Amino acid sequence: MFQRYEGAAWQTRFLPRLTSKQIEELPKEKALVILPIGAVEQHGPHLPVFTDTLIGEATLTQTLEQVNAEKNIWLLPPIPYGKSNEHIGIPGTMSLSANTLHGIIMDLAKSVLASGFRRLLLFNTHGGNVDLLNTVAREIRIETGLMVFYLMPGSLNDVTDLIAPEEMEFGIHGGDYETSIVLSVKPDWVQMELAPNELPDMSNYEFLTLEGKIRFAWKMADISASGVAGNAAAANAGKGQAIQERVAYKLSKALEELCDFEISEVRKR
Repeated sequence: MFQRYEGAAWQTRFLPRLTSKQIEELPKEKALVILPIGAVEQHGPHLPVFTDTLIGEATLTQTLEQVNAEKNIWLLPPIPYGKSNEHIGIPGTMSLSANTLHGIIMDLAKSVLASGFRRLLLFNTHGGNVDLLNTVAREIRIETGLMVFYLMPGSLNDVTDLIAPEEMEFGIHGGDYETSIVLSVKPDWVQMELAPNELPDMSNYEFLTLEGKIRFAWKMADISASGVAGNAAAANAGKGQAIQERVAYKLSKALEELCDFEISEVRKR
């Protein structure tokens, strides 16, 4: 079971565990610094409001056990709050404004640069942060010269054999996928007897979708009465464990690749 601050991620790769002298002496030419960004927001009646940040911490804990020990990969403390104003008004949601989160990430990126690093990964586990991170990543590149990467770990994973097609399309919040993961890492934080099955009804539309084709702006109350978009009742810990094992393997390889990436080599001469 996942335990916070245990394992290689926190014992050997947690950057703040080092002294400033140790950090100064780190080889930085191929080093990667990871900044996790999550959220504290409602996830229906059955999941903790810490779900997004928890999933990020657990995923990195599992992943960093697998990376090549020779790779210089360093973890910063997660930013536990995100841009979650689509959930404001539902108890437990703690949101930063877009400007505030943008400023925090930019300030930390400048600090990463000032410490001598060249690569920064924005590691995101909250869908509501995506658009902002697309913007801030490029602003960091322009303003600091850092090589900046951003991803959501689920983007590396094919779970079509585990998650139903309708759930893949519309189960975007607190559904089968997230509930299964939390069951696999913190089962006592889940109240499965309250797990809802509520999918937004988009059956009348050919082009409109929640996250693809043509999008429409929404807040959670527009698309769900329970605060969940998905079938949480279908979740189980075995499924979550399989998801996490696949993600951790692929992400470990991806992180190693980022250490070797040089943006100066992309453009043909």
